[in-house]
Amino acid sequence: MAPGRKKQNQVQKDSYSDWMLHLPPEKHTIALWHLVIPGSHDSMTYDLDINSPIIEPDMLKKYSNLRCVRSIMRNWGRTQEANILEQLNAGARYFDLRIARKENDPDPNRLYFYHGLLTRTDVETVLRSINEWAEQHPKEVIILALSHFKGFGSNEVQLHNHLTAFIKNLFGSKLVPKPIRKEDTPTLQKCWDEKQNVIVSYDYYEANKQSVFWFKIVYFYGDGMDLTKVEERLTRNLRAASREYFYVCGLNLTLPENAGALKYVFRWRSLASAVRHSLPTLQRWIQTQAAKSPLNIVASDLVTEGNLVTTIVNLNETSE
Repeated sequence: MAPGRKKQNQVQKDSYSDWMLHLPPEKHTIALWHLVIPGSHDSMTYDLDINSPIIEPDMLKKYSNLRCVRSIMRNWGRTQEANILEQLNAGARYFDLRIARKENDPDPNRLYFYHGLLTRTDVETVLRSINEWAEQHPKEVIILALSHFKGFGSNEVQLHNHLTAFIKNLFGSKLVPKPIRKEDTPTLQKCWDEKQNVIVSYDYYEANKQSVFWFKIVYFYGDGMDLTKVEERLTRNLRAASREYFYVCGLNLTLPENAGALKYVFRWRSLASAVRHSLPTLQRWIQTQAAKSPLNIVASDLVTEGNLVTTIVNLNETSE
């Protein structure tokens, strides 16, 4: 590759901290769910705590006292290696945030993220970091998908009330309200005009009664490790996707929930190694798929790897 070409590509890659701002004008006035948006799957898993008890699956909880089991859990639960700000700077705009409460935590309102294990960093600390980034990049629209809410138990209402109040106070006027009428459909231009750039999808029915909390965003999983089957399942799901709301095409791999998982654990040792092997194939598939059917959010493991974000963002040049 010529030196000039390499330098040009590097500048382009570094520019993804503000890629929405640089989209062509015709993309500024279409519905946000008609854009192709990079996202990360299980976004906080780079922060999984080796000292955390096992939160799921239930069959492994009894092994929480074994560090070797927790180590395997972390290796296979860690879908991201870059931290949340690095993911934002790399161009990711959708974040899959699964929330849980730590049992016997002395702070009744403190929450964490989880994927098998809990994270080291609590929810409020991470959301503050995202808010600071959103203030520094006012033309970039961020979509936060909060879900699962594991271990809320009898304190469910109190915990949801605390978290939703915190979110409203933190992001304030930056929150994009969910549309009530078709003419309220959000576009980049509308968000810019209103100085709003944070969308919060909150998977809890009581929260959805509030105008600033959007309904659950459908996430289509390939649900497996076999790339051919993953692609086939995603293709079928995308054909049925609504074009009137956000939806996610997940390029992530999923271990079987039975003894069949062991062959992958012994072969790859970590999820990251399996993902690196699969990403080039899935990346080629998503480019082919974009020519056949519309795409919206495309979320992935290891979202900052290689030129994945570049590939996804560039699909806006060929999408409707």
